[in-house]
Amino acid sequence: MTESQVTTEADETIAVPLAALRPSLEALLMVADQPMETVSLASAVGYPVAEVTAALDALAAEYDEQVRGFELRNVGGGWRYYTREEFAAVVEGYILDGQQARLTQAALETLSVVAYKQPVSRARVSAIRGVNVDGVMRTLLNRGLVEEAGQDHETGSNLYRTTGYFLERIGVSTLDELPELAPYLPDMADLEDELAEMVAPSPVLSEPAPEEPHPAEHPSPHSGDGTEPDGGTEPT
Repeated sequence: MTESQVTTEADETIAVPLAALRPSLEALLMVADQPMETVSLASAVGYPVAEVTAALDALAAEYDEQVRGFELRNVGGGWRYYTREEFAAVVEGYILDGQQARLTQAALETLSVVAYKQPVSRARVSAIRGVNVDGVMRTLLNRGLVEEAGQDHETGSNLYRTTGYFLERIGVSTLDELPELAPYLPDMADLEDELAEMVAPSPVLSEPAPEEPHPAEHPSPHSGDGTEPDGGTEPT
């Protein structure tokens, strides 16, 4: 068995057995708990990146052709095995039997708002959903689906965005692959105006000024129960 030389971060070389490429990739991906980048896989198996990329593409095509119960996908910047969609219900039923592992409807709605409006503050999400989302946001943060993304320059509020783990869980590589919002939703410009009105302080409404009566019929400014539009002060 030949050996290949792999360069470490300290510029030292170590001898790595050069095993068969495809089985080596399968073994690594089988134990990976997160997507593995092509460069990392190439470093681990001791093959050039181009050969590893070709082998990964070939494995993915082979699994699709054989209609295996799993598939190999490049998601979130790395490669990982996923249950094939047509068999997902079987796995889901087994894993979630007797457990409450799913996100609630409130959490899913909040996560959707963050995904489409990011980076966004909690107050903004609350305004869009019409409810306080502090508890739900903590859940999303704890599950690694959402992370902090700096602060708003105007308000100083923390901003939030979705994570790479979020992309991995929904099976896309970038946010550009998110489905478009339904065409019957209001135009975003109109929505922005509505949200601005929702978060703005309510103005104090006043009664419109009554029509000026005929001079001969003008009542005394001190008569009646109403209040003058100017606050009840007499004009000088």
